[in-house]
Amino acid sequence: MTVHPIIAALRRHKAGVILIGLQIALTLAIVCNAVFIIGQRISRVDRPTGINESNLFLVTQQYVGAPSSDTKAGADKLDTMELEDAAALRQLPSVAKVSVISSMPLLNSAWNGGMSTKPQAKSGFKMTTYYFGDQNMLSTLGAQLVAGRDFNAGDVQHAGFRTDAKRPVVIVTQSLAHKLFPNGSALGKTVYMDGSGSPSTIIGIVKRLQTPSTSDWASSFAYDSTLIPTRKDAFFSRYLVRAKPGQMKAAMAAAHDALFKVNPMRVIDDDMGIRSFASIRAEAYKQDVSMAILMGAVCIILLALTAAGIVGLTSFWVGQRTKQIGVRRALGARGIDILRYFQLENLFIAGMGVVVGLLLAIGVNQWLVQHFEMDRMPLGYLFVGVLVVLVLGQLAVFVPARRASRVPPVTATRSV
Repeated sequence: MTVHPIIAALRRHKAGVILIGLQIALTLAIVCNAVFIIGQRISRVDRPTGINESNLFLVTQQYVGAPSSDTKAGADKLDTMELEDAAALRQLPSVAKVSVISSMPLLNSAWNGGMSTKPQAKSGFKMTTYYFGDQNMLSTLGAQLVAGRDFNAGDVQHAGFRTDAKRPVVIVTQSLAHKLFPNGSALGKTVYMDGSGSPSTIIGIVKRLQTPSTSDWASSFAYDSTLIPTRKDAFFSRYLVRAKPGQMKAAMAAAHDALFKVNPMRVIDDDMGIRSFASIRAEAYKQDVSMAILMGAVCIILLALTAAGIVGLTSFWVGQRTKQIGVRRALGARGIDILRYFQLENLFIAGMGVVVGLLLAIGVNQWLVQHFEMDRMPLGYLFVGVLVVLVLGQLAVFVPARRASRVPPVTATRSV
């Protein structure tokens, strides 16, 4: 089969060719970038937190009439109240571990700072998120300690929420340790936080611990966490609770009553006060999941519209070319030859649309990179997009082309 008849036919139907070509180009550009965005969102949602997420929930509460944590007496009183709460939670038969903690992964409530290997540094900080808690913090989180030791009771201190207490010992993640000491082990090394001259010794390193923030601006230090053995005393407190296997619901229900039994002068929100980690994860990535679903729907709609356009245009052309089909069949053309003709014709149109679509896809991605700080789209997405569009075109044209291939020569001739 020669391509000359195909090119001649396309020249006689320039408007339809241009419209379908542009539709294919636009579909390719949007679908490639949409699938890339979906892939990024799914990658974010699937990121490991570094903790044992099962049987874990968080209690957030506020004291009514609490003393000020800005004074030593007030901080001491608040710390006593927190210890009483933690002890009451540990006594529940459905509870395995409890820790007084400032935040947890994906909570989107973070205390961020800068860490340096030099005292009173003015620049060169490595961004990190601070987790304040007691000696049970690491074990309750279920993070994996890969070097050094965990905190013990002697390491733990308490301080008012705004008090800048000294931090003699800390535990850091492997990611942060490598950034601070790229040429050697960070264990036992001295670091300085937030430009201070007060030294802190790294006594342990955990494999992974994600920060609370899921925002794009925090992605560069998503696993650069620092654990500090200090209970931060304030009018509110958080308790991380690990329930015994299979007793999650019982532990969450009992926690509310246990705390009010210790001190009824408190507020625990019905919706946000006691939350499973599963619900915290779902809330943290709600926008990412919604975006992925929206982009997926856009891709499906665009592909369906493109396929429908190809089917409609090909069906129209088949109706217009009935005489030509009959003549070709009368001259000995087989049904398979007619089928191949329309498929090759669609391949020509799709090929032109793909060339324009590739340029559009790259341009759209470049615009997204400049205005939304997105990553550059790998070439693999373009190759897959081209393949999908071409296959879609061949599938869409098959039905009307097959119908044309079955037109008998006599019927086609008499229809003129």
